[in-house]
Amino acid sequence: MIKTKYIKLFFGFAAFILLNTTVYAQKTIQNIYGRETISLNGQWKYIIDPYQMGYLDYRQKPFDQSESGKGGFYDNLTEKDNKPKTEYNFDYEPALHVPGDWNSQDERLSFYEGTLWYKRDFVASPKQDKKYFLHFGAVNYECNVYLNGKKLGNHKGGFTPFQFDVTGKLTDGKNFVVVMVDNTRKKDEIPTINTDWWNYGGITRDVTLIATPLSYIEDYKVQLAKDNKNAIEGFIQVKGGNSKETVTVEIPELKIKQSFTTDANGVAKFNFPVKKLQYWSPENPKLYNVTVASGSDKVSDRIGFKTIKTIGKDILLNGESIFLKGISVHDENPLVEGRLRSEGDMRMILNWAKELGCNYIRLAHYTHDEKMLRLADEVGLLVWAEVPVYWTISWTNDETYKNAENQLAVGIERDKNRACVAIWSIGNETPVTEERNVFMGRLADKVRSLDNTRLVAAALEVHRKGFTVIVDDALANKLDLASFNEYGGWYWAEPKDLPKYSFDIKFNKPVVISEFGAEAVAGYHGTEDTIWTEEFQQLFYEQQLAMLDKVDALRGMTPWILVDFKSPRRQHPLYQNFWNRKGLISNTGKKKKAFYTLQNYYNNKTVKKSK
Repeated sequence: MIKTKYIKLFFGFAAFILLNTTVYAQKTIQNIYGRETISLNGQWKYIIDPYQMGYLDYRQKPFDQSESGKGGFYDNLTEKDNKPKTEYNFDYEPALHVPGDWNSQDERLSFYEGTLWYKRDFVASPKQDKKYFLHFGAVNYECNVYLNGKKLGNHKGGFTPFQFDVTGKLTDGKNFVVVMVDNTRKKDEIPTINTDWWNYGGITRDVTLIATPLSYIEDYKVQLAKDNKNAIEGFIQVKGGNSKETVTVEIPELKIKQSFTTDANGVAKFNFPVKKLQYWSPENPKLYNVTVASGSDKVSDRIGFKTIKTIGKDILLNGESIFLKGISVHDENPLVEGRLRSEGDMRMILNWAKELGCNYIRLAHYTHDEKMLRLADEVGLLVWAEVPVYWTISWTNDETYKNAENQLAVGIERDKNRACVAIWSIGNETPVTEERNVFMGRLADKVRSLDNTRLVAAALEVHRKGFTVIVDDALANKLDLASFNEYGGWYWAEPKDLPKYSFDIKFNKPVVISEFGAEAVAGYHGTEDTIWTEEFQQLFYEQQLAMLDKVDALRGMTPWILVDFKSPRRQHPLYQNFWNRKGLISNTGKKKKAFYTLQNYYNNKTVKKSK
């Protein structure tokens, strides 16, 4: 056990790490909300460390890779005088709320990109017949995690969950966890250096201590079989148990209770018929109480059942053609700056989308909070879920690809039971090269290997020749949709010129416009020709929608964007002040004129079917 005087050492925590090699986080448990948990949310002490002095010695070598596992401020504490000669001490530092980003909670950190250390004390009473996991919903971007002064491991990726097995590492009584977080942008990471959203750093989602039986259900999938509305298919994965264990799937409302036997790897796959099922849809977001159980563990979930596929230019939900009336959203609260912190924040965003007339949202440009998708299940909004393969990526770097594939796979694994998920997106606005085609083609193949029941897409770019918008990106051959971003009327052409344009789309697939938009400052009024006014944005929407309605294969859209959001790229001191103003709702919650234009369009939009 580490002495109290050492705990006060600043981030000498990195100095008394006992591991000399990096240990990465393990596969996460499915549905942490159905488990026995202790929340570690709340106030965490923090220390800003722009030089990484708590992690690196003056020669830039990590303390946890030294022979002694010591260094830095650790060695400044002498047994002789018992006076810590340190520059830092968590006990006297301020606190940040977790979950939450640091940029919006401390004025000094508004633009900060670098390293910050968090510390949280908690009490635990570990039992011998339990396993324990320390679970993080997301930490942006890279972090090292320490429990009671010992390194648990490392995680990279700012929007995906991760966990560490802490069985046998908890003390009966007082414990403390320290997290070193670094949100520095780097060329070979996912996303890369250049983005158009705020790089919020910190522990941005829930931190949870999970308790399970020694033999526990790690993962499960309970969904409709591909293209089959009359069969439920999936698997249950048991860890720590004996092979040939009996597991069950129970759906009381459907009078279903099916038992199966796991194989030598603890996996039981199943497929069984189902009758009189109410299918999940935006009009009827029906969720069933589903329980999966093993001999020692039981997990309950609320799951909806649907099918989605494409035939020619049509998108079929539960066998019926649908038009995706959508909007794009960021994981950001415009009213209280920073990341969405609570279920209330998320409900506000989803309620605005429903008021707009949406049946569909694009969760851009990264994996959003699991609670957001659970709420979308509940309120009835189909989801485009995305990974941050955004703009220019290091296409030929093997480690970069592995990172992208991991973030994609973790998101799919986490959300595979969410009925709302209609589309897995592999990226946004990536410039066309052969190297990019290979990279993203592999991602498309990966999606299909993990989940063949949803659509695969990407937000492609287009090019123009005269008044023709050409959609011929070869990556679309790997995708289910001809989905692309286009900004006619804002970045090219004027709104009044849009009727002159037509589309040349080289693919016999449903067309979904993943982005279009124009900026406007809420409350700024003028003529429709005056840029930045609500009238200009309204005209833009009127002309855009008229232009797009001429596209025979148009089956959906997610205009950019529901609400104004923070971006370091948007610096105009009069109109932007670090806000992207393309929102239909302002950062004060005011609906702009274009909101009602799109709302009226959606309220009157009928489903077009191919002949």
